[in-house]
Amino acid sequence: MTTYLYEKDLVPQKYRILVAYRHDILVRQIATELDIPVQELRRYLIEHFDMILLENLPARVEMADAHADQDDPVALVLGREKYTLYLQIMSGAAMESIFHAVSDRVRAGTAMEDAIAYGRERIREELRR
Repeated sequence: MTTYLYEKDLVPQKYRILVAYRHDILVRQIATELDIPVQELRRYLIEHFDMILLENLPARVEMADAHADQDDPVALVLGREKYTLYLQIMSGAAMESIFHAVSDRVRAGTAMEDAIAYGRERIREELRR
């Protein structure tokens, strides 16, 4: 009989990472930005991220805040690079589709706030798939 050298179910450990002080602040910040419940975001992160990605979440957010989408205000507010390249919460293709839809709405005369709200709704839909 073979025994595992590690735990098969890492959910409790991943949850402990996410409720640690610094991680909890970041998860709450991201949940507020995307307007989704904190528990829903935690569940998504636990299901889709490995331990290393979860542990490095604060460093990734710091880098995203310093370097992501500095040249495009729509992309910056929407979080195009932040949520794809740095945090890897969603695929680049899905975010590019959302970004182009939001940019088209802004160019067509839709208020920036309304276009971003539309983009955030599409991001939430993508995360719930």
